[in-house]
Amino acid sequence: MSFIKTDNNIMNEEKPITNSVALVIYNQDHLKYLLVKRPLDDAAMPGHWGFPAASKQNPDEAWEDVARRAAKTKLGIEIEIIKMLGEDTIDRGKYVLVLRDYEVKILSGEPKVPQAVAGVTQYIEQKWTDDLSDLIKSAREGSLCSRVFLRVNNISW
Repeated sequence: MSFIKTDNNIMNEEKPITNSVALVIYNQDHLKYLLVKRPLDDAAMPGHWGFPAASKQNPDEAWEDVARRAAKTKLGIEIEIIKMLGEDTIDRGKYVLVLRDYEVKILSGEPKVPQAVAGVTQYIEQKWTDDLSDLIKSAREGSLCSRVFLRVNNISW
């Protein structure tokens, strides 16, 4: 497990780092992107819309492998990674989240939530959209995948 030193205005302490990947999936004409809604009992962002995401299962897992696993276990699709869009970090209290947004392309399958895969967060809804309001709302409330996407696209939130 990785640790980072943080300053919480009381004392310095070491916190575990969680490395995660979010998938930015555009439709064929590149005008809309896929958003998913987190479950209402989600610990970090209950009921929020954002991009599909997953965390590394071990420190040696490659970021790109996390992206492919997220696509398969959370959406039921196979993907090709186009490029990394950006990375950011946020202190979540008990841990520090490091997240990378990747633009990916669907190679096979149609995204569908939830998937019948136990042990991972399963989303409760999905939609293709070009409306930024859900991402802006989520970014304001702490969604790192939304913040990275909006920053990369020069959109204030």
